[in-house]
Amino acid sequence: MFEYLKPVALIGSIVYSVIGLLLVIVGFVVIDKITPYDLWKELIENRNQPLATVVAAFVLAIAIIVAAAIH
Repeated sequence: MFEYLKPVALIGSIVYSVIGLLLVIVGFVVIDKITPYDLWKELIENRNQPLATVVAAFVLAIAIIVAAAIH
């Protein structure tokens, strides 16, 4: 009934979550290196809202792909 509470399933879920987060971070870093400007500076210091929307869509897309691959 509560198979997801078994230690093996719980540890597996945690491991896959960490792998998914690492893949999203790596994806962001790769896109940051590909673009001709510094994304982090544009997002944090310059508060570029259109760029923030595009980056958010990118991160969500990567997260959905990783979740589907893990599932």
